Amino acid sequence: MKCCQIAKNVSRMTDSGHDGPQGFGGGNPGGGGYYSYSSSGFDGFGDFGDVGDIFSSIFGGSGFGGRTSRQRTGPRKGKDLKYNMEITFEDSYLGIKRDISIHREEACGTCNGTKAKPGTKVDTCSSCQGTGTIRQTVSTILGHMQTTRSCGTCGGEGKVIAEKCGVCRGKGRVRKEVKISVSIPPGIDDNQTVVLRNEGEVGEKGGTRGDLYIVVSVKKHKVFSRKNDNVVCDIPITFTQATLGAELKIPMVNGENETYKISEATQTGTRFVIKNKGFSSVNGNWKGDFIFTVVVQTPKKLTPEQRELIAKLAQTMNEQPPVKKKGIFG
Repeated sequence: MKCCQIAKNVSRMTDSGHDGPQGFGGGNPGGGGYYSYSSSGFDGFGDFGDVGDIFSSIFGGSGFGGRTSRQRTGPRKGKDLKYNMEITFEDSYLGIKRDISIHREEACGTCNGTKAKPGTKVDTCSSCQGTGTIRQTVSTILGHMQTTRSCGTCGGEGKVIAEKCGVCRGKGRVRKEVKISVSIPPGIDDNQTVVLRNEGEVGEKGGTRGDLYIVVSVKKHKVFSRKNDNVVCDIPITFTQATLGAELKIPMVNGENETYKISEATQTGTRFVIKNKGFSSVNGNWKGDFIFTVVVQTPKKLTPEQRELIAKLAQTMNEQPPVKKKGIFG
């Protein structure tokens, strides 16, 4: 797996549905505030950008060096993709490796991404000399100013294609189904995300690939639950085990049994801890604990012999325990 890492707080990520991967657009998930890419040191200075927009609308260019044009003509990172994966509680505890299929845009194998029909020429645009932009000097009341606009001849591409590739129709990319092996690490929690770098859609003009975001959801378990990195569960015991003490076989998440001895006179609701038998921490080198609470079960059906024995026991005991009164401070 390529450059896999865990990202938290994914609830803020924009969810595009559960039908496989979805494009976030331009390398930015957008809208959810999960993360962002900054294309300029002036991001956030709205007033300065407004001035640039004014000059752009007046002079037909982008003003102040042509930031927008350079964004269009330079390398562009491919789109990020999102994939929703559901796993079992045991998978989240042990980790799992799974193959998934996604659809993403790849470089056209016929034209190798050039967008031109094989055997035909791709000429450098003579109007912009391959830069994709046209610079011009304009006289204003503020003096001479240089503006930049997208080249109208090549559409800002810097190249002129006489005959477009018939397979990709001049896009340079085709949509394909690909299989990817994903390793989900032990300890992954519900709604966490595994990030696979460079497994998104292909970039443009030498730009890097986008990333693939695997959003994990963990199914609820009938016996176990999770609290932080701890495994939590209830273990039923009989009233004789609670009274006399016993060695219990505790079922663990990995399918094994752990022997644990409880002392006599154990009360229902008592909690016990088995150290380092919880979840592995995905961001550290420790493990949580296995915490179980004993629940004393009262038998619903007794044989005549059992009833007689309990009746004899009752005669030797105070069947009405005293009510403990709490003081002002408990």
